Amino acid sequence: MIFTPGIGISEARGSQGGTTASRNRFGQYLRQRSKPVNPNSSRQVAVRGQFQSLANRWGSVLTQAQRDAWDQYGENVTWQNALGLAIKLTGYNHYQRSNVAILQAGGSVVDDGPTTYNLPEADPTFNATISEATQEISVTFDDSLEWANEDGGYMLVSMSQPKAASRKYIGGPYRVAGSIAGNSSSPPTSPQTIAVPFAVAEGQMVEVLARIIRADGRVSTPFRVVVAVGS
Repeated sequence: MIFTPGIGISEARGSQGGTTASRNRFGQYLRQRSKPVNPNSSRQVAVRGQFQSLANRWGSVLTQAQRDAWDQYGENVTWQNALGLAIKLTGYNHYQRSNVAILQAGGSVVDDGPTTYNLPEADPTFNATISEATQEISVTFDDSLEWANEDGGYMLVSMSQPKAASRKYIGGPYRVAGSIAGNSSSPPTSPQTIAVPFAVAEGQMVEVLARIIRADGRVSTPFRVVVAVGS
């Protein structure tokens, strides 16, 4: 569990013992910790396999110079934790975070640590619509951005499980829907359509989440939009 000290504890996230701390629109709250169900789905097995494969690759394939480059990247890039506090991730953390996203997007593992010390910026034009009839997400984006015009760049798109319109909080669980690949000679144009990873019905609410992946292995923080499913 992480927390911000104040008079007592002003903010907390995570679990300790039998208690979980979080926040919703009404403020900070505590609840009894519940053990999550592990359906051990094929998707979960595949992602766990990617993490394990990358861990092995970090230790046995990367050179010390490559590991040092990822460490240097981690030391120079600021990250926000669940409380919004600025922290630093290790080079290993960034290597795993970046390459799992790259593999999910259909790309190849990037072993060389990035030498540009920042995260890609979110696309301020990003938007999406979803149709029950087509069972597709139509993604609108700025196709002049650098990721779209380089080989090895991607926009990775995920979608939350659909919720009833009466729900005030959408959130996860999320599932990768697909990716839009950049191309230096024939860049993708906006909009692009991607099949939904969860079946949807008109009137349901979902959250569409995207991350930008650069060819050098840098991955943005997620940016998102809440969408009402259309006809």
